[in-house]
Amino acid sequence: MPLTPLDIHNKEFTRGFRGYDEDEVNEFLDQVIKDYEAVLREKKELFEQVQDLDEKLGHFKNIEETLNKSILIAQEAAEEVRSNAQKEAQLIVKEAEKNADRIINDALSKSRKVMMDMEELKKQASVYKMRFKMLIEAQLEMLQTDDWNDVTEKEEVYEER
Repeated sequence: MPLTPLDIHNKEFTRGFRGYDEDEVNEFLDQVIKDYEAVLREKKELFEQVQDLDEKLGHFKNIEETLNKSILIAQEAAEEVRSNAQKEAQLIVKEAEKNADRIINDALSKSRKVMMDMEELKKQASVYKMRFKMLIEAQLEMLQTDDWNDVTEKEEVYEER
């Protein structure tokens, strides 16, 4: 069991022949008591300070743990957002590719239809040209026949009369 200042104060020494000077010993013991009390007080203050610092350390460790968990959660959330954005981007690209294919196919289809319509118009124009030519040739033949000359001669006879 540790020694207390009261133990030192109450300590009585047996007196021997030619022992120490009692006043000197008492003065020394008083000084030891004061110093010992100061050491005990300082020890108590330091112990309380250590307890306070341990509490603060525990608090900061909790904060650190909470921050680490928060960082992990934020990293996971960021990874999830990045992953979702990447998936969405892929879907947008696929949709754009589908639309582009559809637009290209529509354009090709319209182009084919225009080409077919143009070919049909060329055929119709050729047929029309051939018929018109045949009509003109038939009319020219009629003009070159003797019947036409007869008609013009008869008109001259009627005009002379």
